[in-house]
Amino acid sequence: MSPENPFPADPDRAAIWTMLVDRDISAYVRNEWAMVEADYVSSSEFVSIDARRTSNPDSWRVGQNLAAYRDSWSAGSAELNAAVSADTLEAGLREATTLRDIEIHEGDAVAHKKFDGTIRRRDGGLVHLDWQTLYLCRQDAGRWRIRGFIGHLPNPMGDRSVASPAKELPAHATQHATAGPYSPVLTVRADRLVVVSGQAAIVPDGSIVGDDIEEQTHLTLQNCRRQLAFAGCTLADVVKVNAYLTDMATWERFNSVYRTYMPEPCPVRTVVGAALLDGLLVEVEMWAVAR
Repeated sequence: MSPENPFPADPDRAAIWTMLVDRDISAYVRNEWAMVEADYVSSSEFVSIDARRTSNPDSWRVGQNLAAYRDSWSAGSAELNAAVSADTLEAGLREATTLRDIEIHEGDAVAHKKFDGTIRRRDGGLVHLDWQTLYLCRQDAGRWRIRGFIGHLPNPMGDRSVASPAKELPAHATQHATAGPYSPVLTVRADRLVVVSGQAAIVPDGSIVGDDIEEQTHLTLQNCRRQLAFAGCTLADVVKVNAYLTDMATWERFNSVYRTYMPEPCPVRTVVGAALLDGLLVEVEMWAVAR
């Protein structure tokens, strides 16, 4: 089901939302650039920045020109259409897309478009959508157009922070050589704790997805991250993790995914074998510090 335009009483924001969500998704699923070509300024005026999946501006680079972006857009559409049915792709993109923050000033606008969700591939795998884009728009000849963007920003921002003032690894703290991606001990400075109930590889309709530990770990940690965001936290704010595996033989495989999500210093952590809901391979609960 297509999400409703959240700005029914605001013509400018409603037009920007229609351009960046409704029309963009319809064109992308059909791989028809002509449907959105008029939504962009001329190629000589267009500018883009590639954030390279990091919240650190020092790592950002000049992005593609409009012609290269159009070609990349079309190639991406073709690739996804080869892997996902059109109906599933459109429904998944609409479900994962949020655009509620649009600032407008004297004919210019910044729109915050975010992706957070998964789409089921024909082969049973998942496409993970977890980034955001800042679109720079302007009124031109009676309509809103895209004059550039900062793309491939992480969603949420800050997950790759290398340190958090809310937690510290004590000096000289050590642990055994075979330890996994966790800290043996942390000091925590907090006056407000955020506690996340056990999360698993369950999508909004209540179904369990993923046939192996890697796929279920990805979705489980994304669900944890989503719950943390509701409380204004990121994975960088997590201080304690409890993880439950149905098969402790998958511990290393679980770690291989887990370590790609958790910034240093890693939270303290306990992993135990447990009987879980039928179909689940992993469940994770978290404690975090709201700063």
